Amino acid sequence: MSRRAPSRPPSAAADTPRHADARAPQPAIGEVAWLRVVSVNDSGAFLDWGRPKDLLLPFGEQVGRPEAGRHVLVKINVDERSRPVASMRLNRFIADTSDELAPGDAVTLVVADRTPLGVKAVVEHRVWGLLYQDDLPRTLRRGERLDGYVRRVREDGRLDLSLAPLGGARRDQARERVLAALDEGDGFLALTDKSPAAVVKARLGVSKGAFKEAIGGLYKQRRIRLEADGIHRVDDDGTSADASR
Repeated sequence: MSRRAPSRPPSAAADTPRHADARAPQPAIGEVAWLRVVSVNDSGAFLDWGRPKDLLLPFGEQVGRPEAGRHVLVKINVDERSRPVASMRLNRFIADTSDELAPGDAVTLVVADRTPLGVKAVVEHRVWGLLYQDDLPRTLRRGERLDGYVRRVREDGRLDLSLAPLGGARRDQARERVLAALDEGDGFLALTDKSPAAVVKARLGVSKGAFKEAIGGLYKQRRIRLEADGIHRVDDDGTSADASR
């Protein structure tokens, strides 16, 4: 007797989590995705993956027992009959190391689990990597899909990751955010090189190191003035743009 996915209830879309991105592409075979459980029956759980026929998550590929309406992080594979099938047992399909990626490579990330050091993410749907807590500009949610970068390949082949580009690109990004914040603040930004890293991240979305590199470069170019109360933009004539302060 063939297995058929049950039809999706009309209210299925109502349970989409607030952090889901409606513009995200449909997940494909070979990818890791955060999917909603539509229903559960004797064959397993069925997941909404944006296609007319829901995706089977067999009991043998489950971790715990997912309930209808919940979301699960799965790898989409094919079974012995070339039919799409999901698995929550990611460690069976995601490698711990990579010899194909290099520092600076732009990659696609899917957020997985928290660790004492930060957040584990699946890189390019095939290898684990780590985003360090101190480098995160905000709280990441499980299943969130992001653009990121390989920060370092350790000697054992494991990957350290970053959400910001490395080197000059990282500095350029931070510089543009400082300048944009100065525009918003009429030439003043209430941050200094002594501001806590968490405050810098919350205000600009960049690391403290990238921020210091950026303001150091802008200061050398005489585009800003650094004072105890914060950063002041300098106009072309050498005067502060926020002269009223």
